[in-house]
Amino acid sequence: MLVLSRKKNESIVINDDITIVVVEIRGDKVRLGVEAPKDVPVHRREVFDAIRRNEAAEAARDAARKAADQQAAQDRAAPGAATDESPRP
Repeated sequence: MLVLSRKKNESIVINDDITIVVVEIRGDKVRLGVEAPKDVPVHRREVFDAIRRNEAAEAARDAARKAADQQAAQDRAAPGAATDESPRP
C-alpha cells in the first residue's frame, strides 16, 4: 500500500483522471473530495462492501433458481426418473 501525507487543500492524482483532495481536517476526521469521471464508481468502503455482499447474494439466488429450473425441466422430460415409480412384477 502506498501511504502519502497531505495537508488541507492538497491533492492526489490517480491515473490522470481521478483527483482526491483533502477538503477538511477536524480532529480524527478527514473530509475528502473526489473528482472522477461519471463512469467510475466512487463509494465509501462500507457501502462498497454492502454492494458486493448484495451482488454475491443475488448471484447465489440466481444460481439456485437456475439449478431448480434445470432440475424441473429434467423431471418433466423424464417422468419417474427422479423417483423409482417403475411397475413391479
